[in-house]
Amino acid sequence: MQHSTDISIHGQAFHLNGGPTYPGRVWQGHTIEGLLLNSRMVQGIFDDLNPETRARWAYPDTGVWDPERNTSEFLAAMPEWRRHGLLAFTINLQGGSPMGYSKIQPWHNSALTEEGELRPDYMTRLERILDRADELGMAVILGVFYFGQDERLRDEAAVTRGLDAAVEWVLDRDYRNVLIEVNNECNVRYDHAILRPERVHELILRAKNHTRNQRRLLVSTSYGGGTIPHENVVRAADFLLVHGNGVREPDRIADMVRRTRQVPGYRPMPILFNEDDHFDFDKPRNNFVAAVEEYASWGYFDFRMAGEGFDEGYQSVPVHWGISSARKRGFFAKVREITGG
Repeated sequence: MQHSTDISIHGQAFHLNGGPTYPGRVWQGHTIEGLLLNSRMVQGIFDDLNPETRARWAYPDTGVWDPERNTSEFLAAMPEWRRHGLLAFTINLQGGSPMGYSKIQPWHNSALTEEGELRPDYMTRLERILDRADELGMAVILGVFYFGQDERLRDEAAVTRGLDAAVEWVLDRDYRNVLIEVNNECNVRYDHAILRPERVHELILRAKNHTRNQRRLLVSTSYGGGTIPHENVVRAADFLLVHGNGVREPDRIADMVRRTRQVPGYRPMPILFNEDDHFDFDKPRNNFVAAVEEYASWGYFDFRMAGEGFDEGYQSVPVHWGISSARKRGFFAKVREITGG
């Protein structure tokens, strides 16, 4: 299949199809050109292979869980996200906690087998999403591993085999709109040492070494909320992923961006928040605005809080992928305001 959307990096700016994102756009005196505003939509290919927990994710109207319905509804929602000015979303081969936050994760959601091989049903769903993103002119931040599910892989050899398989799969299909996030929050509870902060740069470099026709993918990893990337990752990565979870003061978001640019090994490269659970979109200054003011991209993380209904939460399964709640509408209205839609 011939793909039409190509993402690249030029200094601190993201480019799509040879030109900067949001060309010429300025908002409240701040340059938006080259940013990649995004949302955490990691459950687009979710399934649960554990029969004991699978019933937890039943749809309220049918009483059963259906992974194909989940992906189909994701696809149906994508054009509206794009119309509001959203240019990217994060998805992950091992998802994210379908409860929002959780220490124990008995469910089994992984596109990777115990030996690090790709599960065809998951990858077929992912292919549908990547194809639609390509058609819409959107980029995809594709995560490979998630804490709470990485232990599903037998050993370190399975981890490296899984990373290789995922990167080769993307290159084989000539997707040019995909950025790789090796793992979500490398400093949070990973079983395999190579996925932890001290060694994760090895996997970044490994992913970068895969090429096809002299082309490779752009690669990074992320850290937990409030954490500044470490020097080994800054030196190895093509762009830097930071998270704002738990950061309640917008000034701290701005400070995180400035401190990230001071880490040894930093050179002009994009800084991108792809997870932040701080909203306040109706206030003149919030985490989203603070990031933009420092010329950093920002990403929305929305989960269903206790007592909330099906309309809430893009990470909570089952997911309503539409712009279906006041919180979602607040985010997308701010994206439209900042980007011009």
